[in-house]
Amino acid sequence: MAQHVKTSTAPPPPPKHMEAPVQFNNNPARPHFEYTTSNNMSAPSLSINRQPSPLPSQHETSKTPPGTRTSSVTNLSLNSDQLLDHSHLKPGSNASLLSYAQTINMYRENAKKTNSPDIQCDFAIFMVEAAKPIPEDDSTRAEYLAEAEKLLKQLAARGHAESQYYLGNLYASGLLSKKGKHEFDKAFPLFVQATKHHHADAAYRAAKCYEDGLGCRKDYAKAVQFYKKAATLNHPGAMYRLGVADVNGELGLSKNPRDGVKWLKRSAEAVTAEYPHAIHELALLHERGIPNVVFVDVQYAVSLYVQAAELGYAPSAFRLGECYEYGKLECNPDPALSIHYYTIAAQHGHREACFALTAWYLVGSPGVLPQSDEDAYLWARRAAEKELPKAEYAVGYFTEVGIGVTKNPAEAMEWYKKAAQHGDKRAIQRLQGKNIETNTKKKNGSQEDCTIM
Repeated sequence: MAQHVKTSTAPPPPPKHMEAPVQFNNNPARPHFEYTTSNNMSAPSLSINRQPSPLPSQHETSKTPPGTRTSSVTNLSLNSDQLLDHSHLKPGSNASLLSYAQTINMYRENAKKTNSPDIQCDFAIFMVEAAKPIPEDDSTRAEYLAEAEKLLKQLAARGHAESQYYLGNLYASGLLSKKGKHEFDKAFPLFVQATKHHHADAAYRAAKCYEDGLGCRKDYAKAVQFYKKAATLNHPGAMYRLGVADVNGELGLSKNPRDGVKWLKRSAEAVTAEYPHAIHELALLHERGIPNVVFVDVQYAVSLYVQAAELGYAPSAFRLGECYEYGKLECNPDPALSIHYYTIAAQHGHREACFALTAWYLVGSPGVLPQSDEDAYLWARRAAEKELPKAEYAVGYFTEVGIGVTKNPAEAMEWYKKAAQHGDKRAIQRLQGKNIETNTKKKNGSQEDCTIM
């Protein structure tokens, strides 16, 4: 049987279509919202993943005294520095701000004139994005969000599916709440409404709400119904969830590995960077096999892990890091590949991968990675900040002994306490005054080497 896969100061620049002549893009990329649930799936968590756009540059005013010419045909004594001085061409200090305010007004007026729900929805999304970087105590932020919410409500009432879905995600994210409260009671009905208009993401969100009791009562039968609706609309996340549910007998379903594998394969065919989970699950299944359903093929499993890792899926990248470090799944040990895949996973926040890099930096790899106690400490610290018990213990040890960081016994004890609270036996022993024999410089290709790890 396969393992369960454990289940994410200035407004942005104006869109190009607001430049003259005015043209609107009816199909902009939508920001995606996700939410954390209590199940064990590695499904994305609720967050708004559209990144704030860069700050617009604002130039300081360089004023020329009234009546003074910067150049004249009668003045031929200018030197080269003066000829190259363009300070008089700089805009005023409020130029960027005024330009942006004018852009918003122009966008607003054109959105009203079109009476197109798609363009008006785009404008509402633009206003939300403009509001997000603004400090919460700035009234402009509240004004932008209020305007966006009002417009989205109007569009949702007219049956515009994307507006229903986007507004639901705003409520679920807590962005429209003064205290940042997740308003699933408002979000859930909007997801259901958008599902009626065949919105795949909305169907998936409604299913998650039913599964976890977010804004509604838990109802596994309804969850399955909405997952299947999303799956018929080719939603890879929904197909993955149905596959795992069939394989493991979840959501009130009887175990049916054969059907589960079919769903996983369908999800893998529709895989995206946001939903690479099915590829990883299929790799796990081919590692272990399911009698009469999935044959064991570790080489194929590795190829699947590579596919998922290339999409940035941290668990797959970490698994490959292990394979190339310890020679698992018929992989030849390869320090360069191991470090490469651990780095991919670590950059996506995988705490075990962060700690694995600690081990590599402690010993180094000739021609691949220079030994560095400082980097070892920093990666251990990153893993410890994600509450990995063995990393917390390691940071305590590094801090006590002075590996990659200045000795600080008091701080070391604090890390030992954290590790002990999270169940690390060595930390518990250390707090009891017992000395622990630790070798931080040994790594001979065995997972038991480098005992500080």
